[in-house]
Amino acid sequence: MPDLLWDDVKSFFDPDLMGALPDLRVPGTSPADWQAVFDLVRSRGWSYAYSEDGVVVRLPRAEEIMSRGGRVDAVLHVRPAPGVLVIFRPHEAGAIDFDVDLRELQGQTGVDALCHLLRAVGRRLGKPVLLTPESDPLHPVLGYDVTADRVVLLADPGLG
Repeated sequence: MPDLLWDDVKSFFDPDLMGALPDLRVPGTSPADWQAVFDLVRSRGWSYAYSEDGVVVRLPRAEEIMSRGGRVDAVLHVRPAPGVLVIFRPHEAGAIDFDVDLRELQGQTGVDALCHLLRAVGRRLGKPVLLTPESDPLHPVLGYDVTADRVVLLADPGLG
């Protein structure tokens, strides 16, 4: 059984309402958590490309990226499933920030792909993963709940 059903959450997948690239965040992290995400990407065999200041380079250890203190524009593009792009921005150790493109996540297949991603990251880290509207980090609408081990609603989709 899916974590969420399209008919129940489609307003949270509306690019006009949420922004095309809503924000995903794992708060309270460390360089070790970032490294765990990098290791997850590799272990799952997900396609990825890492770049610094727009130049594709080898993905370094998380500690190395964090030691630069944001002086480099680091971006990790990951494709956990065909047609699904996830953009990780390893700029700070204290939170794992990333985006997804809602235009790629339509219908039940898109909901399932997002839930699969959030569960994979949340389980690996043992931490919640929150989805908020673009540039609105204080209002999460759904997220991975560690205790329930599933993606749950955190807001009423009818209010959107």
